Amino acid sequence: MCGIAGWVSYRSDLTAERDTLLAMTRTLAARGPDGEGLWADTHVALGHRRLAVIDPDGGAQPMSAMSNGRTVAVATYNGEIYNYRELRHELELAGHTFDTRSDTEVMLHAYLQWDVDFVSRLNGMYAIAIWDARTEELLLVRDRLGVKPLYYAPLPGGVLFGSEPKAILAHREFSARVTPEGLAGLLTNLRSPGYAPLRGLREVRPGHLVKVSRSGCTERRYWGLDAHDHSDDLGTTVSTVRSLLEDIVDRQVVADVPLCTLLSGGLDSSAITALAARTLDTPVRSYALDFTAPAGFVPDPVRTSADAPIAALMAGHLGAQHSTVELSADQLAAQEVFDAVLRARDLPAWGDLDNSLYLLLDRVRQGATVALSGEAADELFGGYLWFHTPEAIGADTFPWFARLIDWTPRRGGSVLDPTFMWGVVLPTIRQQYEEALAEVPRLSSDSPAERRMREVSSMFLTRMLPEMLDRKDRISMAVGVEVRVPFCDHRLVDYVFNAPWALKTHDGREKSLLRSAVADLLPDVVAQRVKVPYPATQDPGYERAIRRRFAAIVADRNAPVRPLLDLAAAREALTRPVGQASMQHERLELERIVTMNDWLSRYEPELI
Repeated sequence: MCGIAGWVSYRSDLTAERDTLLAMTRTLAARGPDGEGLWADTHVALGHRRLAVIDPDGGAQPMSAMSNGRTVAVATYNGEIYNYRELRHELELAGHTFDTRSDTEVMLHAYLQWDVDFVSRLNGMYAIAIWDARTEELLLVRDRLGVKPLYYAPLPGGVLFGSEPKAILAHREFSARVTPEGLAGLLTNLRSPGYAPLRGLREVRPGHLVKVSRSGCTERRYWGLDAHDHSDDLGTTVSTVRSLLEDIVDRQVVADVPLCTLLSGGLDSSAITALAARTLDTPVRSYALDFTAPAGFVPDPVRTSADAPIAALMAGHLGAQHSTVELSADQLAAQEVFDAVLRARDLPAWGDLDNSLYLLLDRVRQGATVALSGEAADELFGGYLWFHTPEAIGADTFPWFARLIDWTPRRGGSVLDPTFMWGVVLPTIRQQYEEALAEVPRLSSDSPAERRMREVSSMFLTRMLPEMLDRKDRISMAVGVEVRVPFCDHRLVDYVFNAPWALKTHDGREKSLLRSAVADLLPDVVAQRVKVPYPATQDPGYERAIRRRFAAIVADRNAPVRPLLDLAAAREALTRPVGQASMQHERLELERIVTMNDWLSRYEPELI
């Protein structure tokens, strides 16, 4: 797991641009604390920061492939190829020889053997840049689900690229500019494929590759959600999900460094931890999150039970080496933590949800370098409440925005300026929803109800999941932890996406297929546990800290986010009691505005 950066210019000699490339690469130092590498030729400069996970001694990058004493291709790469051993054997049979045990060298030789079609053979999470010295072309590749980030900015006569926007912003030819629609995206966390908040910046879309040549940048899809008939009955579907999960976890526990799981006590993380425990030769390590609170945990309509006790029960069931990381309101509200998360994400953050994840993973780094996590299970198996609420399913918008009308100025539930909300935010959401609908793969045989659930599932996988994956990658890499996400294996995604909704809810509950596939591995209290979202602190001390920061913004005429606010509504929000129903929606909005103000202050983008 690493950070990559680079520059292609067909108009310049980049061999003299070492300092520029070094500045770009060093913005990614947290992603790769174990090593740094640079490689340059006339029209290309590639940088790499390394977090050594596979073959620590032999996997240094950028890595070159030679033929007859000449460089043929050079790769800088971030990620893991889980089937690299099978690919290596196949390549050896084809005549390739290897000098290392790394998956990087296998990936590079796969490109030499199969050209751009090599991507269809990869099983993993990856952001890859390959410079083909024979054609003087750059290939950028991103994994199918977008687990690993990869940004690029076309320039006249070339391109800049990097694992994170900060690498591109370090270049003299790129500056931060943002449109009102970009601000709306930042506030709502809505991520369309290819979306980036800054003008001129793009993400390589999941399942796509970008080829850069003298004629410019061209993008091509090599994988995406596809609709096809599912003929397996319930028993076969459940057993297929189980066998896929066993194979996936077997592949993803391979590492030459300490490995652990992130265990919440929910169905997803418990399933992954149980499968890992069956595969590993030593007790699995696991980590859970908990909070200090004056009144202890109090159930509410969203979070009906606390994670930590059930995670400990699950760990005891498996004989895991388990740790609970307990955080206080003061730790979560610390300005240095907000600053660290902002640097990590290059985006306005989720307040205590991001801060707690950062502090948890910072503690994990003391005992492990690789962590398995349960992202994508809710999007794939139908875990969110929105999948099961008629109002959300039937809304003419993204299901998770179905309540947005309750936040709008007409209902007095938002502190955002009405003109900005009605003139920018809602139209932006509407446009992106229509784009998402147009991309949904369909079957003519689907009933109207099945058609809608296919649409809903597609939108969760292509619009919500990318935000979840980006959050987990950027925060984990900020502390030097590689997070692997077994539920993002494309074979599992393709299979479950096409299973009829009746199978996905065959027991009348959320995530029925997953529960049935792993129930024998789990205590009944875990297997039957109702879906609980990622934990949030209930300590009113944290909300008071957020309100103090929000009040300072309202009072500061120079606060950069202030023009986006309805000041009367903002002042009214500050008069309401701490800890009432607003704890969910209103606190989240205040957190978002506070972190948006931090983002605008740090990046000072030009508003266009």
